[in-house]
Amino acid sequence: MNIIFGQHPVIAQGSAVTIGNFDGVHIGHHHILQTLKQEAEQRNLSTTAIIFEPQPTEFFAQQRGSDRPLRLTPLRDKLQLLQQTGCLKNVWVQRFNPHFANQSATDFIERDLLGQLNTRYLLVGDDFRFGKGRGGDFPLLQSYSQFETQNTPSVLVSGCRASSTAVRQALAAGEIATAQRILGHAYALSGRVKHGAKLGRTLGCPTANVHLPLHRYALSGVFVVRVVGAFGECGGVASFGLNPTVSQTLLPKLEVHLFDFSGNLYGQRIQVQFLHKLRDEMKFANLPELEYAIQQDMQQARDWLANHSKF
Repeated sequence: MNIIFGQHPVIAQGSAVTIGNFDGVHIGHHHILQTLKQEAEQRNLSTTAIIFEPQPTEFFAQQRGSDRPLRLTPLRDKLQLLQQTGCLKNVWVQRFNPHFANQSATDFIERDLLGQLNTRYLLVGDDFRFGKGRGGDFPLLQSYSQFETQNTPSVLVSGCRASSTAVRQALAAGEIATAQRILGHAYALSGRVKHGAKLGRTLGCPTANVHLPLHRYALSGVFVVRVVGAFGECGGVASFGLNPTVSQTLLPKLEVHLFDFSGNLYGQRIQVQFLHKLRDEMKFANLPELEYAIQQDMQQARDWLANHSKF
């Protein structure tokens, strides 16, 4: 899969294109990408997805000075998930900045879709809006004869439409199994292990502190996790949040304890897969209370993993 950054991709072959945030890369996204691949093969076209960084809602929230919306997958994780679908030849990461936001809908079609990507087939939602002032819509795209525009299919999970919003709501509610059904895979975040305060080892629970991109994430609390890295994979327990007992930071921390693991993880990139929520984050009166809660969390996580061997 070719990853294209910047404003000027070079795609000589005609393209089958889809456009979206693809936050989480859930089963609805998979179905869209499989449809795109099938249509491209029938037309002898190259498959291309246009994604935006930051996501448009994040950009406009920053412009307004309001809170950033919740995000499921940072860019690196998103690109990895898109690659794993096996459906895309190209992903164009469009920098969503003031210049791009002020581009007219017709400029986007003629300069980007036609001029840059040589689009011959386009797959987008019929509620897709684009261009300055959201002036472009599905009927405008359909009015261009140079490419065929079709509507993206919807996928239902337990009678509800699969969407990134539904995944965020499930994660925020601690319904990890529901989120996993919509995603079609375990919800995961990845990052490099960095040095921290090393308090965990004094509490009988040494942790790997995972560096994450600065986003607002949809979940917080204490979780049963699977950790994947160069060492293989390992069960564990993770705390994700503000760690209010020992920290006054406003930035969430992801701290992971790996069961029955010995080794140096500093500088290594690991993936943390969230399997089950044990409890919400709490502020304890003192360190002994925190240590007791951590020991309880560790035992509950071990018990959960023992009873769910399929995970």
